Amino acid sequence: MRLGVLDVGSNTVHLLVVDARRGGHPTPMSSTKATLRLAEALDNSGKITKRGADKLISTVDEFAKIAASSGCAELMAFATSAVRDAQNSDDVLARVRDQTGVELQVLSGVNESRLTFLAVRRWYGWSAGRIVNIDIGGGSLELCSGVDEAPDVALSLQLGAGRLTREWLPDDPPGRRRVAMLRDWLQSELAEASAEVLAAGPPDLTVASSKTFRSLARLTGAAPSGAGPRVKRTLTASGLRQLISFISRMTTADRAELEGVSADRAPQIVAGALVAEASMRALSIETVDICPWALREGLILRKLDSEADGTALVEIPMGDSGGESTNRAKSGRSKGGAR
Repeated sequence: MRLGVLDVGSNTVHLLVVDARRGGHPTPMSSTKATLRLAEALDNSGKITKRGADKLISTVDEFAKIAASSGCAELMAFATSAVRDAQNSDDVLARVRDQTGVELQVLSGVNESRLTFLAVRRWYGWSAGRIVNIDIGGGSLELCSGVDEAPDVALSLQLGAGRLTREWLPDDPPGRRRVAMLRDWLQSELAEASAEVLAAGPPDLTVASSKTFRSLARLTGAAPSGAGPRVKRTLTASGLRQLISFISRMTTADRAELEGVSADRAPQIVAGALVAEASMRALSIETVDICPWALREGLILRKLDSEADGTALVEIPMGDSGGESTNRAKSGRSKGGAR
């Protein structure tokens, strides 16, 4: 079947159209993006502004029409951290539904982590053993570990690259002192979460997903996207440290000129690199493999599974009791960030 996945993130709205069947490899047919920066379209009370909501509605309407004209049998529309955190998310979602006919579902941070892990597991297979995965978005950081398709531990922390750029690195370039302060703070914030991930067991394979990690790997010498998704790409801790020293002294305009960094991602790539560095250090990881699949592919795979077994698409049964500390969301609020 042909499916459309509409992903409303902190920075962009992305429509992915794929041909997919259960047991097969989803084949991308088209990809359409728009930069909305919803996380920046908040007023002082934490509500998405009318202008921000209007832009979201017009974009969702446009992308829904593209999905229909592309022959999609179904459009799966999801929102992550920017809408999830907004104080008026229910009102905005109602406006989207009433004016576009699209039911935009909000993914919890934990389900975001679970679905990303599903995509990573399917990409690397059972022979990979225990996988630890790190995923950096605009608003949140997801960490997970598991030996099955359902992770033993799935965490979501408010440590996204865009969020930390706004709170900690307002200057351009950010300056050594701010970078050092953010480094120290991230080490403290990640201590508890990393201990929980490591307590699940030592990983056989350490993986990183998300566009942030793909950009960081490219900047440290990994193959370009044009080489195809099956080319092995890695990111090392030593290469990342050298990269941070380099890009943290550059302006946003200069970073946008680097191969592998888009103009949209250039403002937050320093914060993303610092989160990646802190995560790898906290988890005692020296090298990560870059997985080309992430949340959107996880949504597609889970949709195909749900068609077969009749389970709910978003609320995925993970075998936990609901009262344990695993599969939880953790807040990473700023303590001393930029005012």
